[in-house]
Amino acid sequence: MTSVLDLAPVIPVVVIGDAADAVPLARALVAGGLPAIEVTLRTPAAISAIRAIAAEVPDAVVGAGTVITPDAVSESVTAGARFLVSPGWTEALLAAMKSSGVPFLPGVSTASEVLALLERGVTEMKFFPAEAAGGTAYLKSLAGPLPQARFCPTGGITAESAPSYLSLPNVGCVGGTWMLPADALASKDWDRVESLAREASTLRLSSQS
Repeated sequence: MTSVLDLAPVIPVVVIGDAADAVPLARALVAGGLPAIEVTLRTPAAISAIRAIAAEVPDAVVGAGTVITPDAVSESVTAGARFLVSPGWTEALLAAMKSSGVPFLPGVSTASEVLALLERGVTEMKFFPAEAAGGTAYLKSLAGPLPQARFCPTGGITAESAPSYLSLPNVGCVGGTWMLPADALASKDWDRVESLAREASTLRLSSQS
């Protein structure tokens, strides 16, 4: 599979309360040009949602987010997750993700954490919480001494701030929720989600212009 960081400029970070919403939501995101979908393991419906998207939305590349235990790694991959995202990492979690057979983005927020992953052969990471951890200025500072590390910054990023992240040489994509407004999800307004996803899918072009 192409690197997760190169599938689209934005990975929607999805919290699904009702598994019945998973397929129409995923179809709207894919139609809008955002095929990589991170379903966070923050709700009881998450694993069922991953399973449904994997089975019924073939153009989606569904992943599991908020993966914090080795058990969650195996459960997610069994359900059909094609990539894994964690807010941070431990040796046990990293070992489980490495042996999962799917791409993964372990979370970092300091230079030492980045170095530790590079020592272990991992070059693609999640930068989290992006805004709270220093934002674009911090990532720009990392690019000089650690150019081999590539990031998906997530946490507090908006449609307005995303282009400044995407213009950095060490950022492949960003994670965000702005294309998933709560009122649109509550009313199952999938057309609005698709429209917002389509706007987000063009951000890489605008960041390079």
